[in-house]
Amino acid sequence: MLAQRLSATLQSLENAAIAAHRPVPRLLAVSKTQTAAAIAALAAAGQHAFGENYVQEAQAKIGELAAQELEWHLVGHLQSNKAELAANLFDWVQTVDRTKLVAALARFRPGDRAPLNVLIQVNIDDEASKHGCDPRDIPGLATAIAAEPRLVLRGLMAIPAPHPDIEMRRAAYRRMAGLFADLATRHPQADTLSMGMSDDFPLAVAEGATMVRIGTALFGSRATTS
Repeated sequence: MLAQRLSATLQSLENAAIAAHRPVPRLLAVSKTQTAAAIAALAAAGQHAFGENYVQEAQAKIGELAAQELEWHLVGHLQSNKAELAANLFDWVQTVDRTKLVAALARFRPGDRAPLNVLIQVNIDDEASKHGCDPRDIPGLATAIAAEPRLVLRGLMAIPAPHPDIEMRRAAYRRMAGLFADLATRHPQADTLSMGMSDDFPLAVAEGATMVRIGTALFGSRATTS
């Protein structure tokens, strides 16, 4: 079943990219609350990159699946007191939104690991309930990240408001694409625009997403944690 869902999702991504005349984006399988066995099954079907929302929940899964050499992304809010653990566990942190995190992740990233890939999370719709920086703070954060040898600035990430009006969602994605283009002119290594989820990824792809974060379409309804 998981292999079939993966195949169908990859085909949908390809179809969306072809329809929009865009490159096919990378697929990040969001495995929050899913078991290590489910992740292993999806990995056996060919999926390599997985996203987790909570550092401590991810810790056990990453340890259990260490032999598979998967790529792990943190896509949930990162508290400063979890920065040391995150810097040791993950290959990517997609939710950097303040300079305090930049300094902590750089300080704790092990010297024997590759530099940590970092995305700046942007609160593109200025939602009080959402994490992410103000778009005006992107240049300063980008400069801070780029100055750290243990970090690599890879781009931007956003979770736009789930407006029922599709054109309002499109506008948010378009604003993100503009911010990303501006970032890439100043930091050419920035190559990743992470946006779009199970319910709207074709729209995100059409507006320039290079990575989409999909959970439900791959795993089905989320498991509940005990």
